[in-house]
Amino acid sequence: MVNLVFRKIILFYVALALAVSPVELLAAHKKSSKRITSSQKNTLAKHRISSRYKASKVGAKRVNVRLRSSHRIQNTTLHSYEAYDHYDGSGVLQLASSKALVINQNTGETIYAKNTNLPTPIASITKLMTAMVMLDAKQSLDEVIYVSDEDIDYLKGTGSRLSIGAGLARGDMLQLALMASENRAASSLATNYPGGKYTFVKAMNAKALEIGLNNTHFVDPTGLDSENVSTAEDLAKMIQAAYQYPEIRLATTSPSHEVYLEGRTYPVNFNNTNSLVRGGEWKIGLSKTGFINEAGRCLVMQATIAGEPMIVVLLDSNGKLTRIGDANRIRKWVEYNSELKPTTTGQVKPTILGKVS
Repeated sequence: MVNLVFRKIILFYVALALAVSPVELLAAHKKSSKRITSSQKNTLAKHRISSRYKASKVGAKRVNVRLRSSHRIQNTTLHSYEAYDHYDGSGVLQLASSKALVINQNTGETIYAKNTNLPTPIASITKLMTAMVMLDAKQSLDEVIYVSDEDIDYLKGTGSRLSIGAGLARGDMLQLALMASENRAASSLATNYPGGKYTFVKAMNAKALEIGLNNTHFVDPTGLDSENVSTAEDLAKMIQAAYQYPEIRLATTSPSHEVYLEGRTYPVNFNNTNSLVRGGEWKIGLSKTGFINEAGRCLVMQATIAGEPMIVVLLDSNGKLTRIGDANRIRKWVEYNSELKPTTTGQVKPTILGKVS
């Protein structure tokens, strides 16, 4: 009797199980899967939010390190320096430029020196030599010369506001080459030289040897080619030589210059590439900037600092404003460490108390 009851119970549950359709079982499985998937999505979303938060915190930390490192930068690397900072001239002078030289033009005394004998690309500082060679040829500055296909920059692909066929007086081309560092203007000076550009470059190297630039070599008149190389010491000599040309002094220290180009009814204005010239706070007698990637940011000047004429050479600096910042730091350092003493001529001469590094 008991066995019969037990059998009936088993048969009842078997029948109940068979009554549930496969479709219902599948739907239940899908619903369960959806719940799991939704849960997983929530977990993943939380994980992503957490990751973004952590990334944001890490990024903020990196920024804060950079912002807080201004004091450390002043004493180590200056690659991100602005044109002006809080340096007052006291303490050790440190510059962002990897090669630098400051010389008293009157006495020849070295005020500051850093890697002065290392050859390096000099970019558009080249144009000072271009100007000297052109002026030595005694060509008419009033003669109109034209930009040609030979003056296009195929090496770096730089542009120009001087279109092919544009004609300007040679003196205007010289002005734009030096003041605005106009590459086509500089190239046109060489193209319109007796014998052409090849002869012009030979004359540049001959001039370099003539003035004692033994570690300097030129391959083009613009400085776009990184094989135009020199040292800080050689460039100090080149500045001294270029300073003897009044045309170079005038062109490089003009804040701006307007020219009339064919086909335009209004003058085209070109600005000096040295913001210190445009600013008017410095007494600058000669100036030239330069930049290509291989050379970094370069600046050379003849300027009066603490009452004395100085030759300043700054080469291979990173950042658009670091060469300007270096120049301002040099001036502050010289002025801070200068003691004015009477000389036999009745003038004052600064005696540098700081140590040259």
